Amino acid sequence: MAWKLTAALLLLAWLSAAMCSARDGTELLNVCMDAKHHKAKLGPKDKLHDQCSPWRKNACCSVSTSQELHKDTSLLYNFNWDHCGKMEPARKRHFIQDTCLYECSPNLGPWMQEVNQSWRKEHFLNVPLCKEDCESWWEDCCTSYTCKTDWYKGWNWTSGANKCPAEAVCHTFELYFPTPVALCEGIWSHSYKVSKYSRGSGPCIQMWFDPAQGNPNEEVARFFALAMNSRATAHGIGPLLLSLTLMFQLWLFRYVVPTTDTRTFSLPAPNVGDLSSAQFS
Repeated sequence: MAWKLTAALLLLAWLSAAMCSARDGTELLNVCMDAKHHKAKLGPKDKLHDQCSPWRKNACCSVSTSQELHKDTSLLYNFNWDHCGKMEPARKRHFIQDTCLYECSPNLGPWMQEVNQSWRKEHFLNVPLCKEDCESWWEDCCTSYTCKTDWYKGWNWTSGANKCPAEAVCHTFELYFPTPVALCEGIWSHSYKVSKYSRGSGPCIQMWFDPAQGNPNEEVARFFALAMNSRATAHGIGPLLLSLTLMFQLWLFRYVVPTTDTRTFSLPAPNVGDLSSAQFS
């Protein structure tokens, strides 16, 4: 009888080990996108230019990329911020910072999605942007001018740089983007999702941060990577482990418990929902 109990316990130990050895999400951390100007391998870049300098300790962008993206019409993508007249520097800085985050950040792994485009194989989607970063972006830019609500597509590129489509009319940002959420979530086809959290109050990505205080987005990316992994585990291995555990218990009661004990054993019904779903805010 002892060998049966030993074998059963070894089986349960193996199943538990399998549960614990599930993918821990670290492959989503400290990664660079597979895109046009991103480095294949991240690392320190002490001379990153101006607004991109917060990422100098660990960056996916090169020095030349950080310099080029500060220009009015950058050769990186030939994108012209001044398509409806001159955009003031105090407003343009938000778009430069947005581009620095896109090109330089190694902390966007949890939101990367595969795409089939000639100039990139990945992009990010629904990055939880801290709400005051979005609000300040909208407040500074609401009186600037544009002709489109989605800057990701639909431009006239016949000249080599983006121009407004023939039917488009230049109006203030406030008309095309009546709220901060409309701007931040719409302008790049839902690359961002405005978070309910403010900087330091919960897991949200900061477009602006003081590098002297460290990069707060590292912990945010880690939080979401582990949350994603936990959900996958709960919906994958978790139910299997639960079923096998219940089978083990039934086997244990049938074959290992002394047969002289004639009491009836009843197993409580498992709350599968508690094990098969993990909720993260």
